[in-house]
Parts: sequence; structure tokens; C-alpha cells
Amino acid sequence: MKFEQQFSQQQAQTQTQKLAMTQKLQQSIQILQYNTEDLIDFIDNKALENPLLEVIQPSYSTNYSKPRKSSGEEMNYLSQIPDNSTSLFEHLLDQIHLNYRDTYLRQLVLYLVEYIDLNGFLQISLEEAAEKTGGSAIQLLDALTLIQQLDPAGVGARNLQECLMLQTERDGAAPHLAYVVLEEMFDELVDRKWEKIAKKFDISLNDVQEIFDYIQNLTPTPGAVYGSTEGLFIIPDLTVKIAEQEIKVFSNRKSVPEIKFQQNYFERMKKSQDPEVMKYLKDKQQDYEWLKKTIQQRGDTIYRVGSAIVERQKEFFLNEKRPLKPLTLKDISEELSIHESTVSRAVNGKYLETTFGVFELKSFFSKKISSNTGERSSNDAKHLLQQLVDQEDKAKPLSDQKLTELMKEKGVSISRRTVAKYRDALNIAGSSKRKRYD
Repeated sequence: MKFEQQFSQQQAQTQTQKLAMTQKLQQSIQILQYNTEDLIDFIDNKALENPLLEVIQPSYSTNYSKPRKSSGEEMNYLSQIPDNSTSLFEHLLDQIHLNYRDTYLRQLVLYLVEYIDLNGFLQISLEEAAEKTGGSAIQLLDALTLIQQLDPAGVGARNLQECLMLQTERDGAAPHLAYVVLEEMFDELVDRKWEKIAKKFDISLNDVQEIFDYIQNLTPTPGAVYGSTEGLFIIPDLTVKIAEQEIKVFSNRKSVPEIKFQQNYFERMKKSQDPEVMKYLKDKQQDYEWLKKTIQQRGDTIYRVGSAIVERQKEFFLNEKRPLKPLTLKDISEELSIHESTVSRAVNGKYLETTFGVFELKSFFSKKISSNTGERSSNDAKHLLQQLVDQEDKAKPLSDQKLTELMKEKGVSISRRTVAKYRDALNIAGSSKRKRYD
């Protein structure tokens, strides 16, 4: 048997179009994804690298920390943020120096305070503290007791159970037996084994319900109120104003620092005629022009995407019930002829301000669900689910299967698994944990 092989070589020229992911392009994509705070940090860093770039900070930087309520106007959304200038550590130190004499015990108190985290919990065991300080177990326990008498109630606790007990102990309005139930049957209370608790303390289920309701109003993180508020400020990218049923969208570009080219400095440096200096100046000038153009494009993209979203969700802004229509990233991308990933970057971490609240742009997207009453969104389903739970008999809460059947009767057909997912998203407990004994 004979095999014949033939080989041939020939040259051919083909033309293909390919997107080169340059560093500048990568940064442009990243800038679109930045929220306003990240963008400000990026611009500030660029200014450190480029002496020809001057940054003019937005005017809000001087007055956002103390929002005021103007007469006839709604409270600025920033007023919702607590103004805490004292940290938990500083607050505890002030109390210790004011209330306790300078003794060895106070030294141990000061040592333990350094191991209290931002939530108010002690992060070192008394055994380890005794080993490191040389103090006895009794002395360390006494020091911890002094800390636990400080404000806020619950500070210095070593676990959640102790934290709740400390708060209950100092509250004269706490229900009878609340402290004892926390101390002796904490796990049973959490697991809702209330019949067992009622039997042990010879009380009614209604009494256990009262104790449970009281404990739910206690704070599991007593020190958190003294935490830093840095990073909690929301700087909206867009503002929506409504007048006579007409919706207008405005871009808040003044919230972004303005960048200017230092022409005078550029001209002075140019006089040297040094080739290296000239190349450096050219590179920095190009960096400035690129940054200015990219920031402008970012603002334009967010405005276009935000305006398209508002147009699609008009009812949300005009109807006090705030209904949302089904809307996907693909809907907006097709309308604006841009990629879905661009829409995603333009809505994540970007906010829209209204007279009734501040909303993240991505919150206006909602999946379509099957319905026999017309087009419905997943937000409609969640709203209906919440209504059904609010109206249920608390002594006989509705199971997920029953909720599924009731929703189907009202025109929303979703699976039991989806009901459970929506229930979790709404922070609604399961039927067994919603049962009340009032």
C-alpha cells in the first residue's frame, strides 16, 4: 500500500478588526465603574503625578458634614447620618478617668479597654489578659465588671448572650424574668422552644412572647453607634425633579472635582527647550486631555443611562406606591446602543436623588415574572408577598406553599422556591419563626 502526501505553502493576506485593550482604555472602563468618591480619589492621585493638572474641589466638601433643614424644604438626605465625633474608645476612656481612681485596678481596666472592638465586645479572654498583665483572675474579672458598668449598656460583653443580659440588667422596664431567661435558656429562646421555657418558669406563652419582643429591641452591637461615619456619605450622580407631572433629570457634575490645565507653568517649563523636558510636558499634557475627556464621557454615559431608566420607570416617580416595571440591562443597552457591561458599570454605585429619597440606579432593574394580569415585575411580587405576610393570622402564619398558592390566585405565578428567595430578600422569617402567642 502506497501513501502519497502532498504539501503546499502559499501566502495570503487577511484583514481583521481587533480591539486592543490598552492601559488608557482599561482606565477609562475603570473610571466609569468608579462611584463619585472613588473618582475623586483617582483624580487626586493623578494630580500628584501630574504637575500640570490643577484640581478644584467641589463646593459640597465644606458643608456636607452639617446638613441643615431649610424652611419649607425636606431634610437633606445626609441628615440621616449620625454626627459622631467621639469614638467608642475615647468615650470609654473619658468615663474611666472621670469615675475611677488611679489604682492598679484602673490600670487593668485601661488594658482591657484596648481589646474592645468597634461593636463593643471584648476580644481577649480574661485568662490571656491575666497572663499578660500579671493580674489575678479575680482582679481581671473585677476590671471587666467596671467596664460593663460604663455606657453604652452592653459594652465589654464577651458574647451576644452576655451583651443582651447586661442591657436587660440595667433596664428597669425589662419584662419580668427576661434576664433569667437569657441567662438560663438563651439557646431555647433563640430556637423558639417556647413551650419548654414556659414550662420551666411556669409562665404563659404570651409571657415568653413579651420577653422575646423586648429582646428583639435590644442592640446586638452597642458600640457600633460610636463607629466612624467615614464613607457613609452618598454623593448622588443624578437628580430628578418633578413639576406638574413632568419629570426632569439633571446631572450633578458639580459633585466631581474640576480639573484645569496649568498653562502658565507649562509655558515657563517650555522655555528650557530641553528635549527630555519637552517630552515630559507633552506626556503630561496628553494625560490631562485624556483625563478630562474620560471624565466627561463618564458623566455623559451615566446621564444617558439614568435618563433612559427614569423614562422607563415613570410610574415610580409619579405614583406614591412606587411601582417598578420589568427592566433589564439588555433593555437599556439596546435602547442606547451600548454594551450591557457598560450599562452595568454605569449603574453600580451610582445614585439618583429625589425629594423622597436617594436610590442606587441598579435598584430600578427588575425581572419580569409570569402573570395573568399583564406585565409584572419581581418587585411587584415582593410587594404582594409582603402584603400577604402583613395580613396573615400571626397565630397561624402562612407557609411558603400557601403563600405560593395565594400569590397565584392574585395573578402572580412563581415557584415555592422563589417565594422562599423573595422572603429571605425581604428579611421575612419562616412561618415557624413568625408565629406569635399574643
